[in-house]
Amino acid sequence: MLRHIVFFSVKESENVERVQELLSQLSKIPAARHLEVRRNIRKDQLSSEVDLVVYGEFEDEAALEAYKAHPIYAETTRLVRPLRELRIAADVRA
Repeated sequence: MLRHIVFFSVKESENVERVQELLSQLSKIPAARHLEVRRNIRKDQLSSEVDLVVYGEFEDEAALEAYKAHPIYAETTRLVRPLRELRIAADVRA
């Protein structure tokens, strides 16, 4: 199993909810075993850059690639990219 974790910061604070709504569309992609989008509750005193976290679980690398090749992923990326500032992704084996 793979875990796909992506951290986002949004350029304008008034767009955080909109970006969360857009990213939540990714949960409709069937290649993901589990996917959720959550707001950072900002409890870490040393880091507050991140607004949103996307957490996904995938059966294997092929499933993750299928997820990234899906039209919903492409459309979400197109809509979110101009609204975001930071995007950091990590893929780890569970």
